[in-house]
Amino acid sequence: MIEQIMTTEKNVLAIEVIDGFTETDEKICQKFFKEKLDQGFKQVHILVKLDEMKIGNTSTKAFMEDIIFALRNYKKMGHLAIVAHSKILKALVPIDNLFFQRAKEGRLERYFDVSQMDEAMAFVSEKATSEALH
Repeated sequence: MIEQIMTTEKNVLAIEVIDGFTETDEKICQKFFKEKLDQGFKQVHILVKLDEMKIGNTSTKAFMEDIIFALRNYKKMGHLAIVAHSKILKALVPIDNLFFQRAKEGRLERYFDVSQMDEAMAFVSEKATSEALH
């Protein structure tokens, strides 16, 4: 199940994955993302909180659809904050940055521990504050 952590008029999408991630959740995420683009933003900064997610309750199909959606919409994504309590995710984020060379495009993915939620929100929100509608 997903839940929006906050709503804002900025180009920020902040969600939390609770328990598992299903195909319905993926469609809801896509809808939230499209709504931001429909507001006129050229990029959407995303915060995803995963500390309540249980891998065993996550649909493989939904996970794959999410990856495909992200690859298709890569240029429309801005900064990405991953909030969790996971050594594996913490190690994967820098690799993801290298693989996709996000920093060169003005995009950056960062890992934040759950205790750094305010910093994660600032990471995506401050970037959005400095951008105007395009």
